[in-house]
Amino acid sequence: MKKSSSASVRFIFATIFLDALGIGVLIPVFPDVIRRFGHDPSFVNHYFGYFISVYALMQFLASPVLGSLSDRFGRRPVLLVSLLGAGLDYLLMAFAPTLGILFAGRIISGLTGASMTVASSYMADISDDTNRSANFGMIGAAFGLGFIVGPALGGMLGHYGYQAPFIAAAAFNLLNFAFGYFILPESLDEAHRRKIEWGRLNPFQSLFKVLFKPGMRLLVWIYFLLYLAGHSHPSIWTLFTQYKFNWSTFEVGLSLSFIGVSIAFVQGYLTRVLVPRWGELKTLNVGMMFCVLAYVGYATVTQGWMLYAVMAITCMNGLTGPASMSLISKDTPPQEQGELQGTLISIASITSIIGPLIYTDTFARFTAESAPVKFPGSAYMLAAIISIVAWGLFALYPKSHKVKT
Repeated sequence: MKKSSSASVRFIFATIFLDALGIGVLIPVFPDVIRRFGHDPSFVNHYFGYFISVYALMQFLASPVLGSLSDRFGRRPVLLVSLLGAGLDYLLMAFAPTLGILFAGRIISGLTGASMTVASSYMADISDDTNRSANFGMIGAAFGLGFIVGPALGGMLGHYGYQAPFIAAAAFNLLNFAFGYFILPESLDEAHRRKIEWGRLNPFQSLFKVLFKPGMRLLVWIYFLLYLAGHSHPSIWTLFTQYKFNWSTFEVGLSLSFIGVSIAFVQGYLTRVLVPRWGELKTLNVGMMFCVLAYVGYATVTQGWMLYAVMAITCMNGLTGPASMSLISKDTPPQEQGELQGTLISIASITSIIGPLIYTDTFARFTAESAPVKFPGSAYMLAAIISIVAWGLFALYPKSHKVKT
């Protein structure tokens, strides 16, 4: 297969875009969905965290399975089944009559949402040293664009009822399934496929293998911490802005769209410009500096418009994703890319499990009536501390590796 088929790149871009769109569409309206079953602020805050975490838990369990299946049977069939399942599941959640069924829908969403693993493996298949960082930047750009369209669309559709954003997400996933069915070629040839080793389907086995692999472990731990810090946004942004600035659903969606514009610009354009000039390691270093500045800024702003200023000034924190993924994947052989990408998605999923729980709990504690000090930005300050720890680990990365890259 040609190394950079435009149709394939477009499909992977669309797949990741729709993953982000599906998440983004629901973020502005999900607190309102939960309020259908209970109005107490503590109930809403905690269940919002639970719903995000269970989605991530399912992704954690499913990612290595889908990655290994794609290493054995190819990327195309696994991607198509996942997209079809996601589209049908959004329809289930749209008409869920009880909190339990809605919760079950989130479980299924997490299982099908693990298609990000296979999409990343597909992108690795069609990349080489000349375009790897740029292609992984496209993944970030697609995710960013999903967050441009998704939250704004969710905010607007929310005016027509809580079901409308779910139906829209279902329609987009089913359309992408149809596009992939007729257009997408296979990226993994027969020579590079491998038999399924059942031990590899254990997410913890693959996880420990990568976390403690010499020469890679520091980068993986940095990747883990940066993703953990990054989950402060989906965990509390809606709750934070509604509490502190009394924003409407539409205003929340609009602000998340602005974040998406920033991510798309940085990962879709700046990555292609800066990585060839600076190298992956310097790019990662600069990105981490802006991560710290961003979270401190969000924690301390006093007026809503200031959030937009912080987003604009610190948008280069989006450099960390493609730079870290490129560094970790560049020394991995093709037949192991599926397992590696599945493990990286599992790591990101762990942060998605932990993050919503710690951030929503921190937010609830520091906004409760009994709180000794009211500090709505406490969760973002925690994210800043986590980013500082990641930055500190980067200082320990061996100089020999820094010289080589």
